Amino acid sequence: MSFSTPFIERPIATTLLMIAVTLLGLVCVPQLPIAPLPQIDFPTLSVSATLPGADPVTVASSLTSPLERQFSQISGLTELTSTSTLGASSITLQFDLDRSFDGAAQDVQAAINAAAGSLPKTLPTPPTYRKSNPADFPILVLSVTSDTLPLSVIDDYADNILAQQLSRILGVGQVMIQGERKPSVRVQVDPLKLAAMGLSLEDVRGSIASATVDAPKGSIETDRRSFTIYANDQLTTAKPWNTSSSPIAMARRFASATSARPSMASKMCAAWLGRPVMPPSSSRSSDCRVPMSSKRSRGSKRRCPCCKPRCPRR
Repeated sequence: MSFSTPFIERPIATTLLMIAVTLLGLVCVPQLPIAPLPQIDFPTLSVSATLPGADPVTVASSLTSPLERQFSQISGLTELTSTSTLGASSITLQFDLDRSFDGAAQDVQAAINAAAGSLPKTLPTPPTYRKSNPADFPILVLSVTSDTLPLSVIDDYADNILAQQLSRILGVGQVMIQGERKPSVRVQVDPLKLAAMGLSLEDVRGSIASATVDAPKGSIETDRRSFTIYANDQLTTAKPWNTSSSPIAMARRFASATSARPSMASKMCAAWLGRPVMPPSSSRSSDCRVPMSSKRSRGSKRRCPCCKPRCPRR
């Protein structure tokens, strides 16, 4: 006798049994936990570096290539992609699933240190890395703007105050500010007048670099006391550069060939929402679900009143 013989001989009992199993399944299905996707964190790191004023070809050859040569020697690396743009380089590293984030981060930092000797000496900051997931997207995007204040002041507020408040929210892994407008001073040079003086642009660059270094000033020591000299002679705005006492004007050979004006560090980077804005965006951390992190981020509006006393006013 086979296993199906009792069910064939008793069709009514078999039908009732199948109906009971079906009803039991319909009752139990809503009680099952929802897990459409497994919790898998791909060990992915993103390395970024900036070289202001360099074209993409120069960035690829002098900045991206030395870093890629060192990164390619890391064990467990499965994918390496890079993008070289105007004045910036971005490299994405993806490792095996059995590699931990901490171990991969240590190897990446060691590779950055090994490539330091091959990188340009004019880098404003060393290359930095962060944990990232290419499949993630911002869960909250804010818009910061003002009718009276310039974007440079808004950028400082969004970077130093608002972004820090958002980073403290549980479940937020990263806060990025798109379209940053960092203030800077641009020195305009008349090449004809400079050539007539027998000087080059390198002479002007060297004079500016040596004039804006905040170096130690030393100390004054007596028999009973010691005094530390504190004086910051850096020029952070354009107006002092155009005065008669500026370091460039003091070298009279540069006075008639140069002029300074306020500007932005990158004129090719901006964000618009009907008008120029600063949009900080937050992404979830790897151990937090999207709905939970999004709910906590929307609750960050409670933190905004805490930022109002520190908001710049005119």
